[in-house]
Amino acid sequence: MTYLTKLKGSPAPIPPRPPFKELGFISLGVFLAACVIGYLAYFTKQPIIMGSFGASIFVLFVLPDSPFAQPRNVILGHFVTTLIGLIFYHFVSSDWWSMALALAFAIAVMQYLRVPHPPAGSNPFIVFLLGAQWEFLWMPTIIGSILIVLVALFYNNLSVDRSYPKYW
Repeated sequence: MTYLTKLKGSPAPIPPRPPFKELGFISLGVFLAACVIGYLAYFTKQPIIMGSFGASIFVLFVLPDSPFAQPRNVILGHFVTTLIGLIFYHFVSSDWWSMALALAFAIAVMQYLRVPHPPAGSNPFIVFLLGAQWEFLWMPTIIGSILIVLVALFYNNLSVDRSYPKYW
């Protein structure tokens, strides 16, 4: 198979649309997770929300069986990538190339530690764009990721068709 032939894609069919009942269940879970971190951010006037959490919530409620959705991957993936972003930002450089190195290193470390969580891959970018300080590791990263996992843990198990998590 040539390189250009690969670009055409395979003849695989598009996945089926989920039933409306499942869409409603997923949407309500997403809403509740977003409400928890949104309300706590509003109530405490603390930055509990981070852009990558939207994608994490997607993974936790749409793909709860995925390895990417498991609690260790969500929490440790966010922790590791934010920590690496902060290290590179504060100790290496705040330039674009340091941001690129931080992302490459963060993804490699997630893979090495066996905690890949794709939404967390954006955390080094977020650290650099915000010029984040060390407390960003605690709030929103650790607190926010634990909160969305807790909502997913309790909500996903309300369905007789779901069992979350698959492993810790």
